[in-house]
Amino acid sequence: MADPIRWNSKIILIKAEPLNNYGVDPVPTGAANAMLLTNVQLQPMEGQEVSRNLERPFMGAQESLPVGLYCVLTGDFELVGSGTAGTAPAWSPLIRACGAAEVITAGTSVEYSPISDNLESVAAYFMIGVNRYVLLGGRATGIITINAAGIPVFRVTLTGLFTIPAVAVRPTVDLSKWQKPQAASKATTPVYKIDGIDFVGRDFSLTLGNDVQPRMLFNQERIVIVDRAESLSLTVEAVTMATYNPVSRAGSPTADAPRVPIEVTHGTIAGKITNIKANTCVQGRFAGPQQNQGIEEWPLAFTPLPTAGNDQWKITLT
Repeated sequence: MADPIRWNSKIILIKAEPLNNYGVDPVPTGAANAMLLTNVQLQPMEGQEVSRNLERPFMGAQESLPVGLYCVLTGDFELVGSGTAGTAPAWSPLIRACGAAEVITAGTSVEYSPISDNLESVAAYFMIGVNRYVLLGGRATGIITINAAGIPVFRVTLTGLFTIPAVAVRPTVDLSKWQKPQAASKATTPVYKIDGIDFVGRDFSLTLGNDVQPRMLFNQERIVIVDRAESLSLTVEAVTMATYNPVSRAGSPTADAPRVPIEVTHGTIAGKITNIKANTCVQGRFAGPQQNQGIEEWPLAFTPLPTAGNDQWKITLT
């Protein structure tokens, strides 16, 4: 018998599709499009089943037909830049598939911010052994998480069109574009602010909140981002109410919650610095204090709001 297929033989390739060729395989290669992910999960045959519900003169199971099939690929990548300021990181196709625009200033920065039109899509190859699953027309949502004493990660959930897997030649992959991250700490995460106030913090997360839906109709099958609703959360050490009052900041029946900026910067090495800024955030209801190691902490939840539009958050790599 043949040797078993090792789970850690996975190869993942992802490449952006041209805007005018949705769902057409751009043929990602191991040399240019290899992804370095963790906690990977593939659901190659999501959808529904329709029973035939035949009337028969005997008992027994009914045959069902699979309909509305699509693929879902989920995984984490480390949130670190390319190592060179003004050069897009290897994970660029994934965040762009989340409905984000990429703006490159050569030698200086790479910026990502949400867009509402002309959304990009990607193709993904997922290989285990010589078995290859192909996901086309992929669009995504994601969650950025930065935890103290942890590696900042971006967890992406990519939804794409269903295809039949097949055997393929395993490519040689080049992972040299992927950089080693810095763990989050006082030394490596120098900016952690709410409304310009420096807080001692435990964590930070930004949920992109894209509503990604398969749309399976006659003459056209596609994956669409129909809306988005971002959310942001932090856990901070409590301070005096004179400095920051989490109850009044959440608003009341007689006073609107103020709009405040939130900013986090992680990284101290040029080319690997990530700044996340949401300039107009409204705090949600205060859930109440909690303790960790005998210290009072506050879990705070915010909603980043657009003002002119598509400006509710920005990620800048320098």
